[in-house]
Amino acid sequence: MRVLIAEHDYHVYTQLLRKAAPDLEVFSTGDSAELSRMASDCPVWLGQPDLMANLLRQGHKPQWLQSTWAGITPLLADSLSREYRLTRAVGIFGQVMAEFVLTYMLGHEREVLARLMSQVERKWDNRTGQSLSGRKVLIVGAGDIGQRVAEFLLPFGVQVYGVASSARTQAPFIEVTALSDMTRLLGEMDYVINLLPNTPETHDLYDAKLFASFKPTALFINVGRGVAVVDADLVEALKEGHLAGAVIDVCRQEPLPQR
Repeated sequence: MRVLIAEHDYHVYTQLLRKAAPDLEVFSTGDSAELSRMASDCPVWLGQPDLMANLLRQGHKPQWLQSTWAGITPLLADSLSREYRLTRAVGIFGQVMAEFVLTYMLGHEREVLARLMSQVERKWDNRTGQSLSGRKVLIVGAGDIGQRVAEFLLPFGVQVYGVASSARTQAPFIEVTALSDMTRLLGEMDYVINLLPNTPETHDLYDAKLFASFKPTALFINVGRGVAVVDADLVEALKEGHLAGAVIDVCRQEPLPQR
């Protein structure tokens, strides 16, 4: 079977796939023209949705696409063919994303950045820091990854709330409310973690009005999609003290433009 790797990290995927399945014919390249030529001869594609969407626009007709992302938004454009089997990466990102979130939550409570600055400046720093115990955490996007993040945080004594498309009962969340009702909880939350996918309903969700509902001491962590946040409104909200800080793992434009 011929498999095309359409990935920026194609070297890594090619090496791993050839090791796991030596009988496969694996094709990969970093050259877009060569990638298009290879695509015409490969019925199976493994890669990131944006690169595979570009190949579909060129008229190639694969039988099976395996996304290396959990999200598949680039493949959902109305102009693209959907005459293929599509599978995506589910259940593999929860652990690493939970670790990322916890790293910054602990760093925020223990004031790690300030301590590091004191260390660099050779200053004695005797600040005591705070604890996560008792903090209220709102996970906006209580799906597979949100569930894993909630389970990961629970041993630290936090109170975990969730937001989903509709209200439901879901352990270990104290409450899972509908997206349309999330402002009711925002003012009580010490941490707001965005894990929402890229959909029309989530575009520009975090705007000036929503940030104004935040607890002034809250930390916003975006590990979902950059398009969910109105960047200028976030900057203004931080300046005006509507929230204490923001951890941005994803941006509307990546990489960020040079200033």
